[in-house]
Amino acid sequence: MNMRLLTVAMLASVALSAVSAQATDLEVTHWWTSGGEAAAVKEFAKAFDATGNHWVDGAIAGSGDTARPIMISRITGGKPMAATQFNHGRQAEELVQAGLMRDLDDVATKENWKAVINPPSLLEGCTVDGKIYCVPVNIHAWQWLWLSNAAFEKAGVAVPKNWDEFVAAGPALQKAGILPLALGQQSWQVTGLFNNLLLAQGGKDLYLKVYQDKDAKAAAGPEMAKIFKAADDARKLAKGSNVQDWNQATNLVITGKAGAQSMGDWAQGEFQVANQVAGKDYTCLVDLGAADPYISTGGDSIYFPKLADADQSKAQEVLASVMMSPSAQLAFNLKKGSMPVRGDVDLTSANDCMKKGLAVLKKGNVVKSTDELITPDTTTQLNNLMTQFFNDASITPEAAQKSYAEIIGSAD
Repeated sequence: MNMRLLTVAMLASVALSAVSAQATDLEVTHWWTSGGEAAAVKEFAKAFDATGNHWVDGAIAGSGDTARPIMISRITGGKPMAATQFNHGRQAEELVQAGLMRDLDDVATKENWKAVINPPSLLEGCTVDGKIYCVPVNIHAWQWLWLSNAAFEKAGVAVPKNWDEFVAAGPALQKAGILPLALGQQSWQVTGLFNNLLLAQGGKDLYLKVYQDKDAKAAAGPEMAKIFKAADDARKLAKGSNVQDWNQATNLVITGKAGAQSMGDWAQGEFQVANQVAGKDYTCLVDLGAADPYISTGGDSIYFPKLADADQSKAQEVLASVMMSPSAQLAFNLKKGSMPVRGDVDLTSANDCMKKGLAVLKKGNVVKSTDELITPDTTTQLNNLMTQFFNDASITPEAAQKSYAEIIGSAD
């Protein structure tokens, strides 16, 4: 090798060493493991890796109910990851109060998150004692009904425009050998369906009386009795839905084996992976087709445990900045099926279903999610009750409502 080439090689080696020294690995734990979710999380990983750092994927198979105890155990046990997913709301509240999570005030102030995050309640959900502890990465609306156009065509009935029309079409679907309602057996899916019925059939005021005001009288009243009647219809329509995971239930709709599924807008990602087109292959009804639709501002946030390593701590700030950037927000949410938390992202490439959700959001018809309004302990109690009700036909709607009101009355 001549002297010039040797010099070039040495300079390249020094440059590579400098990059390697600055590059930092960050393990990010999450439960984004379905087809659409995996495609979305790769967008965050790609954007972070482009900074010269490296995303170490810590995906945990299963739902959040499976993943959260593992994540919390690692953090409290002194073996924290660099970043971790929780849902918007109170799931990380005790970890923050215990001093185990770092705040992101410097990044948030520098990038003026307060001015770009919409609705503001998302950032409020990340704020404890005036400090910001998480990055809200998306807005997930739970309140959707996803319908297979092919299934209704086979059954010889029009695609429903609301929940009542769907219930009325149930017998025709059954006669055609089609499961009317796909529903996974995990408890959070059952409670999610119930809460969708509550908001769509009972309206915003009843939803907030129960979950925000913890009004046991409202929970035991005649308006809530109508919701339990609707839930009784739902469990009959879902009988025989022998799948576990939510995306398995979505696949029943995609393949025309089921007429519909009530699931959050993350289901869009599965339809996209299957190359299905909104309006052509499937229909989406926001707030189950309610005349004046509302959505909850649920979704996912990323929290950052305190780390002793200074380079990793600095890289945490880089990751937070990347996740809030317009380009990463757009790329992630288009794949995920959720809506960006930034109000200044260009969404001309969004599909019809996302545009429906955005229209509701723009109108201001939003309520806080149950994750933001009730504690994880209350959620667990409701999950247990709803699982029992949906799986045991001998439990009457009246008996289930009585137990429900007791849980709401003792909630904090």
